[in-house]
Amino acid sequence: MRLTRATRALRSRGRKALVAFFTAGYPDDETFAALVRAAASAGADVVEVGIPFSDPIADGPVIQASSAAALARGMTLGRALDACASLTRDLDVPIVAMSYASPILALGVERFAREAADAGIAGAILPDVSHEESGAFRPALAEAGLALVDFVAPTSGDDRIRTVARDAEGFIYLVSLTGVTGASGAAADGLAPLVVRVRAASETPVYVGFGISTAGQAAAVTATADGVIIGTRLVQLAAGDDAVDRVGAFLGGVRRALDGGGAEC
Repeated sequence: MRLTRATRALRSRGRKALVAFFTAGYPDDETFAALVRAAASAGADVVEVGIPFSDPIADGPVIQASSAAALARGMTLGRALDACASLTRDLDVPIVAMSYASPILALGVERFAREAADAGIAGAILPDVSHEESGAFRPALAEAGLALVDFVAPTSGDDRIRTVARDAEGFIYLVSLTGVTGASGAAADGLAPLVVRVRAASETPVYVGFGISTAGQAAAVTATADGVIIGTRLVQLAAGDDAVDRVGAFLGGVRRALDGGGAEC
């Protein structure tokens, strides 16, 4: 799978991965596209595109609000896939779609997989689908060449980590804390033992998300993890006339920190 090849290549090169999250259609269609391009230019290795949904249970208030705003402007799953297709035509950075199960089930899992693959999407993140339930999605996604990203959390025991690691493609999404996105800060020291356990169980790279909002936090987390996922902070920066410049500058600072150039942001 393309996403798995890309993430393993990053790890083999010793590059710490930077995943940037944006909500499709937020704050508007044109700015969303410009934000994704700015992220790629600033050194993001993967872009996660959130499909707006009316009941985003894993998201905190910032991303919930962005989802509601995009829905109010007419964003749909189909339009989000079209927006991604226009980006993947000339971007080398893999795009991963983050969606809740309901929109995909309404469209049809097989159809979603085909249309996402046709749009150039490399993987899917389904935060309300447990590993036990993933069999309803994983085969169709795999058939279309899309990696289904699995989660582990601070509450995951060794047996569950091994189960997730067995099926993992693309990257393993390590949730840094219990709660929703945007909850305050990932503690690198407390995370390190969990990251080590997960990395020992799988060849799939381990990326940490939830609660990472500064370059310093990102650098600290990647002392053990293979990469970081930043969402809420980017959605906050996406509002305003100079959103594209602010997002580019912020991600450029994170990239330099991950590359060992200091954490000035």
